[in-house]
Amino acid sequence: MTTALCNTVLTLPSISSTTAPNGLPIHRISIPGTRALTALVAFDAGARAERQAENGIAHFLEHLVFKGGERYSNYREVNGTAERLGAILNAYTSHDLVAFHITSRAEVAAAAIDLLTDIAGRPLIDASELERERGVVVQEIARSNDQPATVAEHLIDEAAFGEHPLGRPVLGPKEHLLGFSRETMLDFRSRRWAPPLGGAFLVGNTDHLPDDGALAEAFGRFPAFDPPGPFEPAPVLRAATLVEHRDSNQSHLRLLYRPQIDSREPRQRAALTIYSTLLGGSMGSRLFDQLREQRGLCYSVWSVDHSFADTPILQLGAGLDSSKCVEAYALMREIVDRLRSEGPHEEELERARAYAAGRRVLSFENSGAVARYAANQAIVHRDEINPDVAISRIDAVTFDEVATVARAISTDVAVACVGPHSERDFI
Repeated sequence: MTTALCNTVLTLPSISSTTAPNGLPIHRISIPGTRALTALVAFDAGARAERQAENGIAHFLEHLVFKGGERYSNYREVNGTAERLGAILNAYTSHDLVAFHITSRAEVAAAAIDLLTDIAGRPLIDASELERERGVVVQEIARSNDQPATVAEHLIDEAAFGEHPLGRPVLGPKEHLLGFSRETMLDFRSRRWAPPLGGAFLVGNTDHLPDDGALAEAFGRFPAFDPPGPFEPAPVLRAATLVEHRDSNQSHLRLLYRPQIDSREPRQRAALTIYSTLLGGSMGSRLFDQLREQRGLCYSVWSVDHSFADTPILQLGAGLDSSKCVEAYALMREIVDRLRSEGPHEEELERARAYAAGRRVLSFENSGAVARYAANQAIVHRDEINPDVAISRIDAVTFDEVATVARAISTDVAVACVGPHSERDFI
């Protein structure tokens, strides 16, 4: 029996945007059928924006925001207020962005936005709290260094980008954390948290949002800092091989390729997503089928694509028995090479496209996922924030576009591994 697949449409009846007096764009995305509202505010101030001596400061500043603002002046008031609202308050820092978000029932949206904009827009950054939190983040760094999978992620960034900001870990080194002062934190914030290069995103049930004037006042709490200059352009692929030797039974392997596509083009980004899905993004993918199912080389194997503002990457990874690591490495490279020379099959592409679109539809059932997607689109790519468009772009990708991506995957590759190996194993 043949099943006909139709294009999947996520109906979003209302998307509107205004601008706060400080220049911060405020975007409202209504999702029908949900009782939740996510408010997220983000800036183009992730680890990529750091100077070398500042590495780790963007993430450390994110932590300090939760210690209090003008109205909610300490962490107990912040945490207690969020709990009384029944809300989840959190944040994240990546190479691309720093973002603060709160998800609550829609009826308490005004109070949730008040809390979020008070601590993120008017943080006290108290010196005594800075000292206490410094120790917490140092422990976070130590924990990440104890996790081989996380170390492999840090190594592959360095292998691909070297000393460029994209090659540095978001957490930064312990030595930097010990030296950051309140003044350096405030200086970084004033230099990078520019409202015109950020955005506020209100996603979900928007029926209970305050009016435009009240929203402008709340998000106007962020100081009107001048926009900074452009960040350092991404370098060419370094294609180094880095190994951290550990006497262990398990190895963590990473490969990173540079697709020769334009990350500013939405259709090319969508085609790369489908390529990554058929390569290693599902249980029907080539990597999963050939490494796990046919040869039993590993439990976990995958590929993921990501587009920075000026460069795309394709990363492959596996966690596996150390005795099988070199064989798996050779096979992973062989599969990418075969796709480059022979291209994909029609059937696997159709399956990957349907899976990628379906996965995106399911993720967009969550207001927080839509807010994070919209922030990345608006701030990193200066592109359309409508999730409906994201799905339609995947549906519209052609076989030829994915075949073009397959041919455009670099022949050079950066390699990283944590386990009982040496660089000679990956020649």
